Amino acid sequence: MSDLEREQAQQRAARIAAFAEELAELRREQVLQLSEVQEQAVAAHHRQLLTHYRQTLDIDADVRARQLSLGMRLASLFGALALAAGLFFLFYQFWGLFDAAAQVAILLGSSLGSLALCFWLQRRDASGYYAKLAAVLAFVCFVLNLTLLGQIFNITPSPNVLLPWAALALLLAYSVRQRLLLVAALLCLGLFVAARLSDWAGWHWWALGQRPEHFMPLALLLLLPQWLDQRRYPGFAACYRALGLLYLLGPVLLLSYWGEASYLDWPVRGVEAFYQVLGFVLAGLAVWLGIRRGWGEVVNGGLVFALLMLFAKLFDWWWQLLPRYLFFLLLGLIALLLLVLLQRWRRSAQDGAA
Repeated sequence: MSDLEREQAQQRAARIAAFAEELAELRREQVLQLSEVQEQAVAAHHRQLLTHYRQTLDIDADVRARQLSLGMRLASLFGALALAAGLFFLFYQFWGLFDAAAQVAILLGSSLGSLALCFWLQRRDASGYYAKLAAVLAFVCFVLNLTLLGQIFNITPSPNVLLPWAALALLLAYSVRQRLLLVAALLCLGLFVAARLSDWAGWHWWALGQRPEHFMPLALLLLLPQWLDQRRYPGFAACYRALGLLYLLGPVLLLSYWGEASYLDWPVRGVEAFYQVLGFVLAGLAVWLGIRRGWGEVVNGGLVFALLMLFAKLFDWWWQLLPRYLFFLLLGLIALLLLVLLQRWRRSAQDGAA
């Protein structure tokens, strides 16, 4: 069984459910009437197909199964986070009771053992929930491994540790199709790139937050799904685009109110004004590109960022001048105006598509 086959089967099951609902609606509206033989043949074929998918590919064949799968995903996520936190505090609770050799052996054993457990579960767990939980534990053990080994041998802290963390998280994310680990990998990669750029620019690497512009090159993550085929990994392309948008628009938002942190050799007010204008332009481009490409996460991210910029500027302009009730009434009216504009935009887009 491949992940692509399972995803295609899940999509087929969703189409079957939608077909059954639409067929029933057409029958009530007396638009389409199938003979009893035809209806029985279609229903039998769909039952046989769904049974085959359920037994061989472990898909969610109905609404109840999808609801239970959502609960299983949430339980797997919270279980992984809880077990990872418990493991973290367990290490620190009893760590001083062991000598250096035992500490190194425990660290190596936990990392290798959790990784082996993850791949063992992946081969035997058709649902993938237990493998995903073990993958998060393996990543946490690896982070603890490198962190505590550095303390044991008094190694100077370095941002280079972020690179193996990102590599393992990326490997595990693609092995078990875990989006949480993909986000962790991209965050580690972003911190590593920003730290390296800070170091090359003459800043100490742990002062990477002093120059938000160091995160901007990671906006290339927006384009990465266009170069790599992500169809076998549902939601991965959205994670790349969402993180890329965050790395682009987040620094712009910070610099629009913190001009001293920019590399631009301009007056502080000029830098802030430039990034405020750039923020609205980039947000508009993100919304346009997201609508054009069908990237819902980019549309939503651009809209959220534009609203943050807008309300921040309104706060700067009117918070001290207007009574509080009038300020919030004005915000409500502006929100209604934006709602009307977006509704008209949506209708015009639908008319154009028609």
